[in-house]
Amino acid sequence: MPDETLHLPLIQGVLYAHKDTPGALLPVLHAIQDGIGHIPDIAIGEIAHALNLTQAEVLGVISFYHDFRRVAPARHILRLCLAESCQSRGARALAAQVREHLDLDDHGSSADGQISLRPVYCLGACACSPALELDGQVHARVTPQRLHELVEGCLEKESC
Repeated sequence: MPDETLHLPLIQGVLYAHKDTPGALLPVLHAIQDGIGHIPDIAIGEIAHALNLTQAEVLGVISFYHDFRRVAPARHILRLCLAESCQSRGARALAAQVREHLDLDDHGSSADGQISLRPVYCLGACACSPALELDGQVHARVTPQRLHELVEGCLEKESC
């Protein structure tokens, strides 16, 4: 595990820049995640102290918003839609396929750190269900075979 104290200069710089701003918590969390890739444990106490909040309040906000991460992300992010339209077209089976293929849970990452699964509840592609987003690119009318090809493509090369 990397030494989280290496992130303190960035965390403290962000806090210094935002500490007097009303409603600074969300901008602080975004800036830290943008700079580090996630919000490390060491940041929680620093943020709480600088913004006069409890650690529970900071953690509550982080856990409420699904885009904040407490651990470093995998190289590739697969966001699979599980909204009603996609569910009716087989999204639950696709999610099970990914979990089994990569041996992970929802919101988990593969053991090699290559792919993370993030269930979401709408990608705006309802007319083309089931849909997923892989590294920011939406794929629609995804079949089990196409999902397999996408995942294998990510595992074999740097970009998907």
